Amino acid sequence: MDDPASDTPLRPPKALLRPVGRAIRDFDMIRDGDRVLVAVSGGKDSLTLLTILRHLATYAPVHFEVGAVTIDPRVEGFDPSPLKAWMAARGIDYHYRSQPLQEDAQEHMRGDSFCSFCSRMKRGMMYTAAREGGYNVLALGQHLDDLAESFLMSAFHGGQLRTMQAHYRIQAGDLRVIRPLALVRERQLADFAERAGLPVIPDSCPACFGAPTEREHVKSLLAGEEDRVPRLFGNLERTLRPLMAPDGIPDHDDDQR
Repeated sequence: MDDPASDTPLRPPKALLRPVGRAIRDFDMIRDGDRVLVAVSGGKDSLTLLTILRHLATYAPVHFEVGAVTIDPRVEGFDPSPLKAWMAARGIDYHYRSQPLQEDAQEHMRGDSFCSFCSRMKRGMMYTAAREGGYNVLALGQHLDDLAESFLMSAFHGGQLRTMQAHYRIQAGDLRVIRPLALVRERQLADFAERAGLPVIPDSCPACFGAPTEREHVKSLLAGEEDRVPRLFGNLERTLRPLMAPDGIPDHDDDQR
């Protein structure tokens, strides 16, 4: 187990490193000289992503640096501040930003959901942290299950064949956004986070997780189908690949959630 006072975390298994390596290679995510800022919410996915990228930065044939950023939305029941000590113990370049997003939403939100407003605000704060820290790449922790859920939600409710992009350049042109876990299953991340003793913060957004959501419904639907079709997610990965980067590296911010 990963000792909180140690910088010798459990080595990510090949079962995780292989799909992450494939995603990085297939979608040209990390290039020599890149400085990659990992968005760490405190959940199992982002903490595992940070651990994997730090491992790869040591052994990969290309040179790149890894830092982390956390956005604290100051919502009741969610306190990511314990991550500060964990990051400091490992010498990670860590950017911690705090802003009362629920209060901001009450004042500025116009005809939108809190989750959408919060997502946009947090993304803007992460872009600012990346620029101020000299990073040119922002790494997000969404995995294959997330992409499959987004695909079905887009088809069911929007009539479109879309999912989250694996790699894109934001509209301003100065930052690239990558999702190195795009080919990884959520259960793999949960297993590693538990075995490695990562300091997971439960329910990274109680304001959104407090009630059942459409995403939870789709997650349950996929779980039931996987019981019937064991190769379901392998098939979905092949289906989604053309949608992850339909035109190479898109020059726009496609935050399809």
